[in-house]
Amino acid sequence: MPSNHAAQLPSKLARSLVVSEAPYPKPSKGQIVIRNSAVAINPIDWLIQSRGDLVFPWLKYSSTLGFDAAGEVVEVGEEVSRFEVGDRVLGLCRGTEKDENDPSQGAFQHYTVLRENWVSHIRALGMSFIQGATLPLGVAAASAALFDSSYLGLDLPTVPARPSTGKTVLVWGGSSSVGCCAIQLAVAAGYEVFTTASPKNHDLVRRLGASRVWDYNSSAVVDEIAESLKGKVVSGAVAIGTGSGNKCMCVLEKAPKGANKFVAMATLPMPDSEPTRMGMVSSAASYLTKTATYGARSMMNGIKWNYVSMDGMAGAGLNKQIFVDYLPEALES
Repeated sequence: MPSNHAAQLPSKLARSLVVSEAPYPKPSKGQIVIRNSAVAINPIDWLIQSRGDLVFPWLKYSSTLGFDAAGEVVEVGEEVSRFEVGDRVLGLCRGTEKDENDPSQGAFQHYTVLRENWVSHIRALGMSFIQGATLPLGVAAASAALFDSSYLGLDLPTVPARPSTGKTVLVWGGSSSVGCCAIQLAVAAGYEVFTTASPKNHDLVRRLGASRVWDYNSSAVVDEIAESLKGKVVSGAVAIGTGSGNKCMCVLEKAPKGANKFVAMATLPMPDSEPTRMGMVSSAASYLTKTATYGARSMMNGIKWNYVSMDGMAGAGLNKQIFVDYLPEALES
């Protein structure tokens, strides 16, 4: 049996991860084991490390963090027919989710257990494991925001892309990881995409498919986007990045009649940097205050909103529709 090592969070609010020997994981029904060749670090990882007692209170320790992994399949569990040993894959690791709470499903180790319907083949020639590891969480978060009926509920993406629906969606923060995925997914689903990014990333988001892009730091950005949406059929907004929720609400308040005035908020209203222990109280207060502000604004102006969660994707079959039915073919094409 291969030896396994993991970078574990040994206790709640531990300051450092500890690399130590970990059990070699065995797949259960509907699972595979991969040998990781690349993993990615996301803001949620340091958020759990710094404030896991607030945002992931169910975690048991030691906990193995990490959501994004790519590598080769080394074992296949019962009732798994899509994968064989040696397949190159990328997958979303769900070990810190409440319904799993399983260190063997964290990315930060040599061998990781993945549930098959959160895994995609890497068949694209020239696509590296490093490139593959950048995708799972971004794709999942963007897919939940765009296609889950709890949020925007858009039509699903296809390969090749769907014909134009004649509808427009706003992605605030288009050059972020989630934003890059959201632009491409929305375009593949037949939607026109308006987005924001810093000027240095305007060409990037246009290459990904955005039809219009604005500098999010411009004082006129809200009015300019709202003006450009006149005459459009608006399908809602995805808010990514600090302050994006309020900006998207401002835009949708000015949106034309018949617009889907829903903001899917992919970023929690938390500090961008790790707070001190005393700062955790103010972080919690800030979260509650901003959430209450969103709620009040929603009641006053008819803007619907919610924080994006991937919890409902499996129940609705959305994870399979994206990771099994769409993503492998999209990557290959």
